[in-house]
Amino acid sequence: MRFLVSIGAAAAAMVAVPAVSAAFCGFYVSGADAELYNNATQVVMMREGTRTVLSMQNNYQGPPSDFAMVVPVPVVLQKENVKTLPREIFRKVDSLSAPRLVEYWEQDPCMQRMEMEEGAVAKSAPPSPAPSGGASARDLGVTIEAKFTVGEYQIVILSAKDSTGLDTWLRQEKYKIPDGAEPYLKPYVEAGSKFFVARVDIEKVKFENGQAMLSPLRFHYDADEFSLPIRLGMINSAGTQDLLVHILAPNQRYEVANYPNATIPTNLDVREEARGRFGEFYAALFDRTVEKHPGAVVTEYSWDAGSCDPCPEPPLEQGELATLGADVLYGPPMPKTPPKAPARKLGDKPRDAVDELMADKSVTPPPAPPPRQFQSFVLTRLHARYGKDGIREDLVFKAAQPIAGGREWRGAEGKLEEGSIAAPSNNFQGRYAIRHEWTGPIACANPVRGVWGGPPAGQQIAAGAGQPKPALDLAFVARGKTQLAQIVKQDVPEIGLVAGKVDDKKPTEPSATTEPAAGGQQPVKKEKKGCAVGGADASWLGGLFAGVLALGVRRRRRAGSLERSHG
Repeated sequence: MRFLVSIGAAAAAMVAVPAVSAAFCGFYVSGADAELYNNATQVVMMREGTRTVLSMQNNYQGPPSDFAMVVPVPVVLQKENVKTLPREIFRKVDSLSAPRLVEYWEQDPCMQRMEMEEGAVAKSAPPSPAPSGGASARDLGVTIEAKFTVGEYQIVILSAKDSTGLDTWLRQEKYKIPDGAEPYLKPYVEAGSKFFVARVDIEKVKFENGQAMLSPLRFHYDADEFSLPIRLGMINSAGTQDLLVHILAPNQRYEVANYPNATIPTNLDVREEARGRFGEFYAALFDRTVEKHPGAVVTEYSWDAGSCDPCPEPPLEQGELATLGADVLYGPPMPKTPPKAPARKLGDKPRDAVDELMADKSVTPPPAPPPRQFQSFVLTRLHARYGKDGIREDLVFKAAQPIAGGREWRGAEGKLEEGSIAAPSNNFQGRYAIRHEWTGPIACANPVRGVWGGPPAGQQIAAGAGQPKPALDLAFVARGKTQLAQIVKQDVPEIGLVAGKVDDKKPTEPSATTEPAAGGQQPVKKEKKGCAVGGADASWLGGLFAGVLALGVRRRRRAGSLERSHG
């Protein structure tokens, strides 16, 4: 299915004003005649063999009435397949994998010479709805396969023989679904998909500043194909959507199989103004990359989840991997110390073979099993941006070879590595650096320049400088205001960018939406319907759909009595 790692979020009714959103793998339906919108959703997927674990976090703003979300799934889920998660885990995954701004200071050239002569230079490391008086579910070809409650969610798993019947059943059961939903439901019904319908009881939800803080949901299933359903989220799309998908897999990177792939340009030195406009800068870089690679899904991060360099967040721990699904891939982590067996009285019959060995003083008992350690997981972050007509297929993922890039690694000539390269293991990230050259005295014969580190002792630095800064809010940052070539300090040939050159055209989003073609074929240009409007710099997923997906995110402005919708 994102996220965020996406997937479009659809709301109760279509709005005619420009909108920005991130995508969601299903759509929202309301139990009351009210406007809904989802303003922050994230998706994280975990995969090994045929098992997929999908975790999603949704924020909902609207009236205190029940609402539900609908997500297509390949199999009938049972209560043991579904659980709620702590919200903090999604913020951490987003921040850990987000493109980052770092800041370095050139070290004293003479001090570096002394350390080299002394050999002291350190190497860098790299509910079931109430019945109504309409047609029965059986008459409409709809079957309730399972129903149960998890946290504040009343969950129903549906199957349907006909998309029109499913559309009718949802409306009949007082779900206010968007007009024109039936054609979007049809391919899933024809493919035999089931439908995960999670109705929320608002009375069980905590509100903060008028926003319902819904518990994140996680469910798992077995399926041969590793994919993410995103087409339902296009039902009410009126503008451009960002899709972030985060994928965790043991020792394996993933990319898409049915759309073009690209990696984000990385290891660029930037001017100091990037510090206060990092989100805008990165959005401009991403848009330029997609313009150069039409229809591509962009890899922004692929790194061992148990390490990072630099680290906006500490790496994921074993317990956090279990929370995101490793427990259903391998079973729960074993306790650090095995539980003690009850004391046995003299003459008790041995309980099992181990007891028999322990009872025989001539035999040394076997050692206690070590605590279970999950395999090394690779965290991959994929990012796509598309319009209403830009998606024709759900995302299908395939295993990909390891890549590296975005590290402070220099070749034999001292040149910093650029772009992404094939590597034995995954160490790729979007990383951008502000560098402060040494301005102090140089009082030695053979100074060593170009050694970078933290700020010199006693030097005053700007607030926040020196700490890695992740690019969050990417669906909401202002677009069209940043001259990318004026911020980077070097040419970027892979996207045709010349540093310092003033663009001939105004830096706005393209007027046409690229429709990615299946199988990586040449994409087709389509006229864009509506335009994207960036918001203020604020914290957002990261991704997708948080990544990752990343699911869906939309922010809308109200105009008169127009209703809001989300896609």
